[in-house]
Amino acid sequence: MKNIQTEIKWAILFVVMTLIWMMIERLTGLHDIHIDKHPIYSNLIAIPAIAIYVFALLDKKKNFYHGKMTYKQGFISGLIITAIVAIISPLTQYISLTLITPHFFENAIQYAISKNMMTVEEANNEFNLKNYIVVGFIGSVVIGIITAAIVAIFTKSKNEN
Repeated sequence: MKNIQTEIKWAILFVVMTLIWMMIERLTGLHDIHIDKHPIYSNLIAIPAIAIYVFALLDKKKNFYHGKMTYKQGFISGLIITAIVAIISPLTQYISLTLITPHFFENAIQYAISKNMMTVEEANNEFNLKNYIVVGFIGSVVIGIITAAIVAIFTKSKNEN
């Protein structure tokens, strides 16, 4: 457990950041009055998400590997963070979509239908908790692996493989 203490800490920070991000989206109207802009601005979560991976791997390098970390060590550390975030993601989605922004699905369905983007059936199939939990889990795994792979390149020590 001590070997992954850093990853647990940063995964928890990632989850907290995600919940704060959802609060910010709701407070800025991206889940209701400005829902038309939601697909654009929600992608900006990539900035703090990548930053957390960078800080996490630098923390692992400095405090666990004593300043010398290989690409493989960094990538594995990133994969562990990804696994923890993915395991917690259903709970994160549940908290986000039932407590922080309980009317998001209603608003998204109404918007998609009113703009002829989807039929009622398509919108109901797209905007529901079960779908968001599944998509959120898969997305956190895929994007986490890609992020870990890229960030490990930049955080590895010079002359380390």
